[in-house]
Parts: sequence; C-alpha cells; structure tokens
Amino acid sequence: FSPAGFALSLGGNALGFMAGTPAGFHLYYLPLDEASRPGTARLLYHSPRLLFGPTLSYNGEIAVLASTERTGRPDFALVAIDTTTGEQLGELWDGEGNSLTPIMFSPRPGDMRLLARSNRTGQEQLLLWHPRTGERTDLIFEGLTASATAADWSDDGRRILFYTFEQAVQQMYVYDLVAATLTRLNHPAGAISAPYFAPGGEIMAHLQDATQNTRLVALDERTGEQKRVVLQASQAPPGRAWQSITFPAVDGQAIHGWLALPEGSGPFPTIIDMIGGPGGVQGNTFSPQAQAWLDHGFAWLSVNYRGCATFGREFETKIYGDVGHWEVEDIVAARAWLVAQGHAIPNQVLLTGWSYGGYLTLMSLSKYPDLWAGGMAGIAIADWRVQYEDSAEMLRGFQVALLGGTPESAPEQYAASSPITFAAQVQAPLIVIQGRNDSRTPARPMVLYEEKMRALGKDITVHWFETGHLGGFADAELGIAHQEHFLRFAYRVLG
Repeated sequence: FSPAGFALSLGGNALGFMAGTPAGFHLYYLPLDEASRPGTARLLYHSPRLLFGPTLSYNGEIAVLASTERTGRPDFALVAIDTTTGEQLGELWDGEGNSLTPIMFSPRPGDMRLLARSNRTGQEQLLLWHPRTGERTDLIFEGLTASATAADWSDDGRRILFYTFEQAVQQMYVYDLVAATLTRLNHPAGAISAPYFAPGGEIMAHLQDATQNTRLVALDERTGEQKRVVLQASQAPPGRAWQSITFPAVDGQAIHGWLALPEGSGPFPTIIDMIGGPGGVQGNTFSPQAQAWLDHGFAWLSVNYRGCATFGREFETKIYGDVGHWEVEDIVAARAWLVAQGHAIPNQVLLTGWSYGGYLTLMSLSKYPDLWAGGMAGIAIADWRVQYEDSAEMLRGFQVALLGGTPESAPEQYAASSPITFAAQVQAPLIVIQGRNDSRTPARPMVLYEEKMRALGKDITVHWFETGHLGGFADAELGIAHQEHFLRFAYRVLG
C-alpha cells in the first residue's frame, strides 16, 4: 500500500492512517495504550475513490476524512466516522464544484468541533463543524475577502490563529471565538510557515523573504510585532528583493508573479520559473536559485499560474480535466508581459521548474516552440500514462481525479496532457535533471521521453541523480551541482 494520510490524536491515545491499494483507499484506526503501544488495527472506511486524512478528535473518538466520492475530481466532501462503532456520523458537502478541507479538531477534550475551510464563496473561508450534531458555523469576517487558512487553535479553545493570502502575500490574524473579536497582527513582511500559539503570550513562526533566509521568530500574540529571533539559519549573502506584479492572461484573467531584476538597465536574458504543484502558491520566499540567476545578470519571474491555490476557486480548478493547457497559456502571457515591459530580451527567455514546474517547462517548449531559448526541467512529468503505471496508489488516485479518469477511461486527455505526445514540436535545447529513485515522478517516463527526443534529433541533455523527489532540496551539495548544470546550460544556449 501507499500512505495517503497519518494522524495522532492530541490526547496521544489513538492513531489513524489512510492506505492506498489497488482496491482503493482504506482508513485504519489503532488505539494506543498508556505506553503508546498500538493495539489491533481496525478498518473503519473504504472507497475506490481518492480519500485523504484522517483528522482525529482530541481522544480519537471521531475521525474525519476528505472524500472525492461525490465528485470524482479534487473537490472534497468531509465524512465523519465514529471510531468505536465504525458508524458514519455525518457528511459535510458544499455542492458541485465546491471543496472542503479539514484542518484540526478543538484542542479541548470532549469538544467535538472541527475547524475546516470551504471554497463555496469562491475563496477559501473558515468554518466550524460539529459532526455529531451537524451544526455548522461559517466564520465570516467583514472586510476580509482573501483566501484564509487556519494555523493553530489555542489550548483553551478560545482563539484561532489564521492567515490570509492576497496576491500571494500573507497576513495573520487572531480570532477570539468567545468575544467574537478579530485582531490583525502587525507582523514582519515575508512568507510565514508553521505559526503556532506558544507560552507567555507569544506566537512562534518561521519567517523568510527574498532577501533573508528562514529564521524562527517569536511574535507578540497581541500585536504581531517581532520580539526576538529564536533560531537563525546559517547566514547567507543578502538577496535582491522581489516585486509583486500582475499581468493579463489571454482570457483576461489577472495572473500574479514575483519579479526580480539584476543590476543594470534592461532588457535582460530572462528566467521564467514555475512553482511545483498543482495546488501550491509561490510566496515571497528566500530562493538561492533565483539569487544565483540574478547574480549572473538574468531577470527572474516566478509565475502563479492557473491551478495555484489562494487565488480563488475558479482560478485553482480551471485546469481540472484540462491539465497542461491554461498553465502554459499563463506562462506565454508572462513572456509577453516581460517583453512589453522592457525586462526581457525576446530571444533570450528560458523556462525552468521542478516537479509540476518541470512538467510545464516541457509542455511550454512543445506547445509554443518558437518562443523560448531553452528549457531547464527538474524531476519532471513527461508521460502521464506511464506515470500512472509506475506510481503509488495514492498518486494514482490524485492523477485520476486531476485528469478526469484513468489512462484507459480518458486516453485522449492523457495524450493531450503529456509532453511526450508533442516531442516532435520542441525546437529549443532542453536540459533535465531527474532522480532514479523518485516515487512521485518515476524515472521510466523520462527514460522514454529522452529516447524519443534523441530519436527525433532534438537537443536534450539528461542528468540523473540517485535519490528521490527531494534530491537537491534536501542535499545542499547536490542542489549546488544542479544549479551549476543549469547555469552552464544557459550560457551555452545563449552563446
């Protein structure tokens, strides 16, 4: 089986996990004794369709999972299970085209309220749901229209720490459930991850931005102001700041990106970067790769293309059943904007990305072959059909939901979304860095893609490394070597 979720109850007395198998997805529950020894695993729920979870109540009395049984695509309903009897307590579904995400149960024993979020208004909004009573409370805050997600729930059950995204910029808030008051925190700018309530009236958070690498900071819970740096990563050279920009796509949709320019006056040779995904968002983060390009005189733009999260339901779901189309259109629009603004030399624009961003690099090179000077892809998807054959069950389930079926039931979509289908159209040189032991983007699709490209006489170089999907993101020396490969490639193709 392949894991599709794991949870430990806050009380420490229960464990739940989701297993993906060829027969579907199975939710198991294990009680833990006082020494944390697991009891016998019990099967609580099964579905042939994609499930994620579980989320457990304080003492593990209730397990909530996210299910695609109603939708068949990455739109989820919530299903609550009594872990003692196996009975389905309830279901929360917001209707066709909408999706719910469980976040956490109340941290108080006996309090069965679940904190979740829904996109039925068009943006992610928070809510409380009591699976036993069916009571639902939508947390609507006047004046807040940006996508919201919760980070923590205070131990006394009174306060919720959450943040919004507005054009990929985060803003944190504290909501008092008892007083019904909302406090906007005046925290430092940048990308925030894993914030939580800490003792002594503090909030701990990881903070970074384009100019500074990650550090753990203590913030004042009442104001959000930084009180001290708790832990600093090793010092890195200061980076150049990013600018938040938007540009119009071919259908008029506003697309967000982060732009950084090197010293001097443009236009410049330019890198268009695509975040992995889908369902991610590029925030204002510290990126040694971006800074390396800037140091070498390249302009750099990272694009939050269609399919990225936090820009609204329609924006994120536009790609469902049409993977690789709208994302590429947004990348083409990014290039047009860069040239029109005088930032990019038209015949010196290169594409790069890792994982899903690597996939979009391959797709963009083939769908608009005359626009690019070259492509640099890492751990990329090259053939969705072979990817499905070689993937773990959890990833197969997600792929079926994303593309609208299996390779057998939706062969036309698999072909239309696969770079290998359009290999003959590629004109620009391409370098790929791929892992031989990657469970998320298996090696065989890239082996077949490279063989086809070489048979067609295309300019392709593939560097293989021996580890998996994290590769150079977990191994600093390997990451440096990968960036050097890309830099040497860029200098070669640009002359």
